Amino acid sequence: MKTIKLSGLFIATALIAFSCSKPADTVETSEAQEVAAAEGKTLEIVPDATTIAWRGYKPAGQHFGKIPAVEGTLAVKGEEITGGKFTFDITGLKIEDMEETDESYGKLYGHLQSADFFDAENHPNATFEITSVEPFNSGDVIADVEQFETDNTPLSSSELSPENPTHWISGNLTMRGTTKNIKFPAAVSLENGAVVAKAGFNIDRTAWGLAYGDEASAVDKAKDKFIYNTVSLSLDVKASE
Repeated sequence: MKTIKLSGLFIATALIAFSCSKPADTVETSEAQEVAAAEGKTLEIVPDATTIAWRGYKPAGQHFGKIPAVEGTLAVKGEEITGGKFTFDITGLKIEDMEETDESYGKLYGHLQSADFFDAENHPNATFEITSVEPFNSGDVIADVEQFETDNTPLSSSELSPENPTHWISGNLTMRGTTKNIKFPAAVSLENGAVVAKAGFNIDRTAWGLAYGDEASAVDKAKDKFIYNTVSLSLDVKASE
């Protein structure tokens, strides 16, 4: 496994060059890979500071919110991160674009928890487990995928990414009983003995079986009767002793 050297995190990262090298996908999705061996000191996540923010899109609007972390660890050996695993509570999902007291909130929450989406009754948690970490080099490119244009076209990968990524992080993301390996850019730093990581990227929800309203099956997209397969995720992680 390639690991993070934390000492380099205090040096200003180079500007991203968008025209000099072969593009690297923001999220390279593949089959599950071998989990990194977690060696060294174990840091515990700070639940209040560790969340996944999500945003879903359809031509007629957007919904967004957060999924809380319930447990997780990050392994650090010397100045290197060697592994980590985080668990998120799907049943604790929050919708932030409407009031919880609204009838619409309950309907949307119930639909997201149902078998149409997360199937939370059978799969109440989502997990992310690190498989490798590589430096984000000055010539690396965050590639954007063309989306069907509407008033609510999903945010691009480059818009979601941290301003100055320091590393590419790969890991196994498990949702709804399906595990896929994803790779995305992240900004990682060491602050007062705690490791802080921020990332933002898009995934194709249908790869994990969240296929309700699959835009690929929309017969006539001009009718706007579909939900974008693209879901934006923003990951904030803080771990300390």
